[in-house]
Amino acid sequence: MSAAEEGSVFHRARGRTLDAFPAVEEILVVGWPQWLTPVIPALWEAEAGGSPELRGSRPAWPTWRNRLSTKNTKLEKESEWKGPFYFILGADPQFGLMKAWSTGDCDNGGDEWEQEIRLTEQAVQAINRLNPKPKFFVLCGDLIHAMPGKPWRTEQTEDLKRVLRTVDRAIPLVLVSGNHDIGNAPTAETVEEFCQTWGDDYFSFWVGGVLFLVLNSQLYQNPSQCPSLKQAQDQWLDEQLSIARQRHCQHAIVFQHIPLFLESIDEDDDDYFNLSKPTRKKLADKLIHAGVKVVFSGHYHRNAGGTYQNLDMVVSSAIGCQLGRDPHGLRVVVVTAEKIVHRYYSLDELSEKGIEGDLMDLIKKK
Repeated sequence: MSAAEEGSVFHRARGRTLDAFPAVEEILVVGWPQWLTPVIPALWEAEAGGSPELRGSRPAWPTWRNRLSTKNTKLEKESEWKGPFYFILGADPQFGLMKAWSTGDCDNGGDEWEQEIRLTEQAVQAINRLNPKPKFFVLCGDLIHAMPGKPWRTEQTEDLKRVLRTVDRAIPLVLVSGNHDIGNAPTAETVEEFCQTWGDDYFSFWVGGVLFLVLNSQLYQNPSQCPSLKQAQDQWLDEQLSIARQRHCQHAIVFQHIPLFLESIDEDDDDYFNLSKPTRKKLADKLIHAGVKVVFSGHYHRNAGGTYQNLDMVVSSAIGCQLGRDPHGLRVVVVTAEKIVHRYYSLDELSEKGIEGDLMDLIKKK
């Protein structure tokens, strides 16, 4: 790829919030790095003036301000319920962990990741074959294994980008930051590196009347090196949850890497796989008050979850390294007017059989 081609592919749109998610033929996800879809600039140029409503601590790039129009009917109506749809959720491709785990050196190992490449390619191929196509594909963090400053980070990043470029361009990709992406104790520099490489670390978007919130869970786990960033996310989240209450959205759904809890809101602190009791309780109560129905996460490399009041915590196992008995897989999430139904599929099962009939019936129900 030439330098000019790479510059075009890797141009990104940035912004914390867009008040609509365009229809499938007009692919766009807030925080989604544009290196995955060179087709977007042409779509933008077709729009005339104006700007979407953007909120957040970072300014939007000029291409957002100048080429997306609030007069676009599809944009204006995306916050309205249109009927059932589904999306695909994956977690922890984590290029390099399988080798590191097998050698018992998770801090410094991970110099090979061919297995993760093949698994992620299989996941993408399975998603691309689905019909109808999912509204989007979300990856709930730990995109690669090498922490900031560690060897092989650049190589793992480039290999994952290469695989993700093969996602069907009609399927937007939503990327969530994990602890391996920004560090166990993130700094302003490591967070900015993620934003420059993959897109915003927290943002929101609307799809078919549903408000989706993407959170940087490491700012809850250990904000000691960047307290101002945590404060900024807290303020932004309060604003978004206020919007959720005011607009009476059909559902509100959260994506984050680290689970609030693995099984119960009252479980002991794990110091790694869940948030601390005070933090999880405070955040869960805030989400419940705003009407959030489900929190989806990864990080555990096993399937788990539970319910606190009327909030479901869904922990999805990994595309990459498994730490339990679950197969490498993806989760299909169907959103209807009344409920959110999800099912975990092995990569082989989804590749060979696709989505089962009962879920397809929910998707097609008018």
